[in-house]
Amino acid sequence: MGIIKVENIRVFAHHGCLQEETKIGSEYRVDLQVKANLQNSAKTDKLTDTVDYVLLNRIIKEEMAIASQLLETVAKRILARIFNEDLLVKKATVWVSKLNPPIGGDVEKVTIKMTDKRKK
Repeated sequence: MGIIKVENIRVFAHHGCLQEETKIGSEYRVDLQVKANLQNSAKTDKLTDTVDYVLLNRIIKEEMAIASQLLETVAKRILARIFNEDLLVKKATVWVSKLNPPIGGDVEKVTIKMTDKRKK
């Protein structure tokens, strides 16, 4: 087994419960960690034998572009697509952070973390 991380993906999106958040949007950071068997790709040196992090990045960008009230909803969609589109991924964890959230204080970010495993 091995781990692939795609970190500090910066996107502008329109998530939130407040009407202003969905209108003006804000900055987000997404981090992803996937667990997969990387032994075969280490031997073959072929992209088709590993988890393509370009695909992972595209999934994150596409799902972040769909407005949602809750970051949990976005994270769940990201995980579902990863398991649907890459059969090598056995386990995945995604962190979705809203930078400078409008919560009445000097807060750098609010982050949700969600983990899921491939169903057998």
